Amino acid sequence: MDPRDDLLKLENQLCFALVTAARNVVSVYRPVLEPLGLTHPQYLVMLALWEQSPRSLGQLAEELAMEPATLSPLVKRLEVQGRVARSRRPDDERVLDITLTEAGRALRAQALEVPPQIMARTGLTVDKLDLLRRSLTPFAGAVPEWDAAASVA
Repeated sequence: MDPRDDLLKLENQLCFALVTAARNVVSVYRPVLEPLGLTHPQYLVMLALWEQSPRSLGQLAEELAMEPATLSPLVKRLEVQGRVARSRRPDDERVLDITLTEAGRALRAQALEVPPQIMARTGLTVDKLDLLRRSLTPFAGAVPEWDAAASVA
């Protein structure tokens, strides 16, 4: 057997480990977010808005690494729930601003309980979660430099 065959084993694939971990993380968050009336993607939108509101749909999409067309229905559902308001900019009607409502701001107090519950469910400390998050940095956000170099070759 060629030793390179191990490179193609499913259990040795980074992509498989990441996709299954992502699915499992969402499963851990689901019961914690349910009492808040949020799905995991909606929670991410609210986190971004709690940091800065208002934001344009484009700014939110960029920060969350989502397509605006994917994000738009999430924001609409949050608006129906009364947590955000959408409005067009008077000076540029192409830009859709997303603003927290009073209910959306108030929800933040309840959301403060989410991280401790996630730590309790996973058995991970703040330091271990931070280490895990930092180790994923090369795979999150903007396209890394090593990808750009590979596409040139």
